[in-house]
Amino acid sequence: MNLWNRYINNFGKVFDYRRLSILKLNLMKNFNTLALAVVTMGLLLVGCKGSESLTPSQQGEVEIIEHCTGTEFNTDKNHFRSTATGTSLSRETAKKMSRSNAEDKLARSVEATIEVVTDNYVNSTKFNNKEEVTETFNNLARTIVDQELRGAIIICEKLTQKPDGSFVSYIAIELSGDQIAQAYNERLSNDERIMAEFNYENFKKTFEEEMSKQR
Repeated sequence: MNLWNRYINNFGKVFDYRRLSILKLNLMKNFNTLALAVVTMGLLLVGCKGSESLTPSQQGEVEIIEHCTGTEFNTDKNHFRSTATGTSLSRETAKKMSRSNAEDKLARSVEATIEVVTDNYVNSTKFNNKEEVTETFNNLARTIVDQELRGAIIICEKLTQKPDGSFVSYIAIELSGDQIAQAYNERLSNDERIMAEFNYENFKKTFEEEMSKQR
């Protein structure tokens, strides 16, 4: 009987040990599964944050690139220059818009300069009717500018595309100051009233003095 009891007790101990081992093994499996789930969730969160687009305020300072700009594209003593942009979903429309905008700016710049030159030149001469002569000069300036703009030279041209598919055209154009002065002289030569007292060399000198102020 004692032998049987010891056998039963030993069997019970072995059975309890196996149950304990299985329990530990299950706990370890559950722990590993939980740890893997936590790591996977962390990676997913990091991936989601990394894929979010950052706004300029989140990124800090962002450099803005502007093509065809800078001191080399400013009007100087020899050339009138202007820069402009045009934006459109059509590539060709964007380019036409930038060219048109640049020509408008260039025209205003030339006309403003000619107006100053005209005032200075007329006031330094002995024209009988200075107001009439000044008006004639300024009207002539607009005609000359309209004609000469067709020959404006493109000195810079860039085309980019935005994420939304629209195109941005950058352009810079220039006109020779000498070309404007010469065209002025040629048109004035058709007006006998003005040519009687007009001195091209003095006019050109006044023109060059004003152009030298350009930066």
